Amino acid sequence: MTNLQKYENAFIETLGIEQNQTTNLEYQAIPEWDSIGHMSLITALEDVFDIMMDTDDIIDFSSFEKGKELLKKYDVQI
Repeated sequence: MTNLQKYENAFIETLGIEQNQTTNLEYQAIPEWDSIGHMSLITALEDVFDIMMDTDDIIDFSSFEKGKELLKKYDVQI
């Protein structure tokens, strides 16, 4: 499984959405991605990629695309 697939699956499984919903998805754009969903998503990503995200990065994680950019800081290439 590629890192992109792992990344997408974290969104799909955590937020209970379809793959086609990940494109251009932004924080709080859907009811599932509220503050609780956000922390669940961060936890899932940390588990999948074996990383520990900084608080500032968790706060800045505002969209599907922004998340891919932030993960580069943790040597996760998507």
